[in-house]
Amino acid sequence: MAAANPEPVLILGGGLMGLAIAHQLARRGDRVLVLSRRRSEAAGFVAAGMLAPHAEGLSGDLLELGQRSLERIPAWVEQIEADSGLRCGLRPCGIVVPFRSAAERDAYPTAPFGQSLDRVDLAREIPGIGEGWPAGLLFAQDGQIDNRRRLMRALERACVGLGVTFQEGAEVLSLEQGATGALQGVRLRTAEGDEQCLAATKAVLACGAWSTQLLPELPIAPVKGQMLSLQGPREALQRVIFGPGTYLVPREDGLLVVGATSEAQAGFSEGLTPAGQRQLQEGIAALLPAATSWPPMERWWGFRPCTPDEGPLLGTSGIPGLWLAAGHHRNGVLLAAITAELLAAALSPAGPDPAQTRQLERFRWDRFR
Repeated sequence: MAAANPEPVLILGGGLMGLAIAHQLARRGDRVLVLSRRRSEAAGFVAAGMLAPHAEGLSGDLLELGQRSLERIPAWVEQIEADSGLRCGLRPCGIVVPFRSAAERDAYPTAPFGQSLDRVDLAREIPGIGEGWPAGLLFAQDGQIDNRRRLMRALERACVGLGVTFQEGAEVLSLEQGATGALQGVRLRTAEGDEQCLAATKAVLACGAWSTQLLPELPIAPVKGQMLSLQGPREALQRVIFGPGTYLVPREDGLLVVGATSEAQAGFSEGLTPAGQRQLQEGIAALLPAATSWPPMERWWGFRPCTPDEGPLLGTSGIPGLWLAAGHHRNGVLLAAITAELLAAALSPAGPDPAQTRQLERFRWDRFR
């Protein structure tokens, strides 16, 4: 194991990306300090946990990145579970995407990666699926992880066990730069309301939808999503259903996670809305009518960090010493494993290997220019 650096790497943001990167850095012996304003607002706590590069219909570089991360997730989860002693709730259950016609199914961007389903096949894979779906695709390689109840807790414990330190309730107000423009530290407000400067020459910006508050030039905008959960019978649904506008994600204990609205104009407006909740209820009725009678458990909302091409911003920033891991939009849980690997490599003394460099270059923050 490498010798610990005297100065810690700062992780700005205590959500899934921040924790995943902190965990990888700590595993190789780096000192790490995570600054987190309010971890409960992190997208990792509010997402459904789908691991779905194919069911999402991704394409191009983003599909390749998602596939690479999907391959790494079992080993990544095994590391977290070994370091934390907690289960992460990984479930390779497969995902079914229903369609209104066979032609719509066959035109889906990732159709070649899935198994075509007719109505009989669809009813066998999803007993009780709504009548309006005559065709579908089964992506058996896709799955889910219980991020909200298990993965985030396991990552937190794994980080603590490896010596990562946390400063909760710390709001980073600005980035401090030296005469050359390089990162010198951050100015923050503590949970007690005191302002202080913290010296640092290495930091990772992983603040999700809030990243532009520190770097306004980043092309990230919040997209609000509302969700809810129902308690169904155990084993009532084996596959995830990824419908248009609504998805149903069954946990092992019968909890059904239902999401999610996509409200690009909502900004950071908090709270549930009648229109959003009605959209989810209509989606449940169309996809799995029996679930409309299952008792509700929770309702919540969150903010996805969206870029113009819906791909993340990874690697170097315009400030030497500051790296980026933000803008993952709908695929943060899926891309956590590959993001942690790439950022840990970027911050290593040896730097990323050629394949990792190519991946980082494809998701540069300034690619839209």
